[in-house]
Amino acid sequence: MTETKRTSVGSKIILGLTLLFFYAPILYIILFSFNASRSLTTFTGFSLQWYEKMFANATMMESILYTVLIAVLATVLSTVIGTLTAIGLSKSRKIVQQLVERLNDLPVMNPEIVTAIGLLMFFSALAIRKGFLTMLLAHVMFCTPYVMLSVTPKLRSLDPNLTDAAMDLGATPMQAIMKVIVPQIRPGILSGALIAFTMSFDDFIISYFVTGNGVQNISILVYTMSKRVNPSINALSTLIIIMITFVLGIVNLVPILRSHTAKSERDPKKRRVMLAAIAAVLVVAIGVGAALGVGSAKARRQDAIEKYGSATLKLYITGEYLGENVISDFEKQYGVDVIIEYFDSNEMMYTKLQAGDSYDVVIPSDYMIELLMEQDQLQPLDHELLPNLPLLAEEVQNLPFDPDNTYAVPYFWGSVGIVYNEQNVDPEDVESQGWEVLRNTKYKGHTYVYDSERDSFMMAFKALGYSMNTSDPDEVREAYEWLLEMNNTMDPTYVTDEVIDGMISGEKDIAVVYSGDAAVILDENEDMRFWMPEEGTNIWYDCMVIMKNAENPLLAHEFINYMLTYEAAYDNAETVGYSSPNAEVLELMATDPDLYGENEAYLPRSGYELDESFENNQALKKMLADYWIKVKAAQG
Repeated sequence: MTETKRTSVGSKIILGLTLLFFYAPILYIILFSFNASRSLTTFTGFSLQWYEKMFANATMMESILYTVLIAVLATVLSTVIGTLTAIGLSKSRKIVQQLVERLNDLPVMNPEIVTAIGLLMFFSALAIRKGFLTMLLAHVMFCTPYVMLSVTPKLRSLDPNLTDAAMDLGATPMQAIMKVIVPQIRPGILSGALIAFTMSFDDFIISYFVTGNGVQNISILVYTMSKRVNPSINALSTLIIIMITFVLGIVNLVPILRSHTAKSERDPKKRRVMLAAIAAVLVVAIGVGAALGVGSAKARRQDAIEKYGSATLKLYITGEYLGENVISDFEKQYGVDVIIEYFDSNEMMYTKLQAGDSYDVVIPSDYMIELLMEQDQLQPLDHELLPNLPLLAEEVQNLPFDPDNTYAVPYFWGSVGIVYNEQNVDPEDVESQGWEVLRNTKYKGHTYVYDSERDSFMMAFKALGYSMNTSDPDEVREAYEWLLEMNNTMDPTYVTDEVIDGMISGEKDIAVVYSGDAAVILDENEDMRFWMPEEGTNIWYDCMVIMKNAENPLLAHEFINYMLTYEAAYDNAETVGYSSPNAEVLELMATDPDLYGENEAYLPRSGYELDESFENNQALKKMLADYWIKVKAAQG
């Protein structure tokens, strides 16, 4: 083989590997969108069920509509603004050009999270209701600089006398711009528009902070759905890939159509037919969008408005935390609309609440409820409007942070424990060592640890025999050293909700897991077992509360009371997998073998003296945050 042929073969191999690297993840997503099971790692058979669930999910369809609509509008507006600004600057003094260009670079170079927080505070200060308008304005703001960066180099390459020449020949200033300048810089405008569309379509961080009132794009939806195993994400991603491929196909056909159009320009009849076809396509596209918009808008009934003062309830909840039919049944039964927004952590939720966002019902965790109570941000509950309170299970009554249900009603509750593969892990090791099994070098490289400072320090405190709410600096330091040794000797993998699929597929042998997630894992993999260490663990409670600035407190009470009913509690518990606060549902789920009766992870331990719940301890929170950064840094 000659040197030239060897080079050619080597180049083809490198090209093939490069294409595989780029497209293998896409092909993986497409393949698993047809998986018969919930697993994201093991293909068990062909099925279209996730596409059916996706198209039946109104929230997904709405997110697609909002994403496309905002991306198109933001692209048009930012392209017009950016192009006109760039043209205006090209005729300005040098110092003005340099000043504006430097200002234009700031949004591009500024970290997205800083921009997002800034916009959140800006809209809050102006008392602008967050939703479609605020998201659109934010997208126009961060897309416009990219258009200017794309158009400006094209303007600099033009003869600066073009405009003057056009006006000398009788053109108005607008004609000079539209008929002389714009055609010359069209490639830059198109490039800027494509960048703007891509930026808007893909954006998550800024969108997450500036949206509200149920308006969410695909990025926000996928992020909140990824908190639990949901293969519908693969179906949605596949749909997006198909859409992008279709658009790219059209883009590649445009030159051919343009050439055909040029030949047909002398034939008015052919031209009219082509324009009619384009108009028909646009009408169909607008019609589909309108249909989606009309379908997603629920009718507001007059009797609900008269009874509650409003027919809309705003719910703020973590992702993948609702039964399949809970919200739709509530809307039908009471003739109202429920606007759902999702948060990924209590801290993120708190940030938006502090910015002044208004919600009727929020579902935070125990320690966050305690903080909101201390800051007087919650309304006391009217127990006369909650006749279903007696349906609460004994295990969730008299909670330490709110013993009389003055402010909070339990939504879900659970524990934190250890899931292990009994085929590879000796049960005696787990039961005798408890949390210390996570430092047993026999299982080095085979453990998952939850990527959370609270949960990780909790297990360290309990392993050392301390309270997980301690404020003693020496005990906190000792817990840090415990975690540091675990990190250095065990090579753990730090995860969040991806632990579910990881343990289902048997990637690791030991994991720290929340009880509801553990119940799902045990259901899907018969080799897995669950253990709550005798040293104690965290028993947590997520509760429904009504914010002080709630716009519809009467309907909020109605929703809380509805969630305590057997039907709603059953749907919730069966779908999500966490322990229900409804006594009847809890007993049924924990005893029926067709549900969770044979699942040792479902029912949390109750009344054990070494178990605790997190308290609102700001001094401890700061110490844990500082030490956790050091633990994670040691991992690298």
